[in-house]
Amino acid sequence: MIDALIAGRLYGKPQSRTSKNGNAFATAKVRTPIANGESAFVNVIAFSDSARATLLALAEGDSVAIAGELKVSTYSDKDGAARPSLDLVAHAVLTEYHVAHRRKAMAEVRDRAPAQAAGGEWR
Repeated sequence: MIDALIAGRLYGKPQSRTSKNGNAFATAKVRTPIANGESAFVNVIAFSDSARATLLALAEGDSVAIAGELKVSTYSDKDGAARPSLDLVAHAVLTEYHVAHRRKAMAEVRDRAPAQAAGGEWR
């Protein structure tokens, strides 16, 4: 497996599923840009509660970045040409909401820092 961070847009709506032994998981497909204006599809599966919940809260076309274990293989398309197959087991999912939330939190810390430093609280 390869540790990977992919970014792209959701292709279709993520699906909630249940395994034969009753464990919940989510699946999604992400269209990610590659060289020369082409794109590749990455099949994503999420088992952890946080990654699964985040994926299921998204809709088709939403931007997403996903970290996890990537498996690369090939398949033959209907014309017999070899095509890459990318499967990612998601460990963490980052969305536009997470980025905006983090930026806001960091701005609040930055705005408080001069006042706290003047009062001696940072020592």
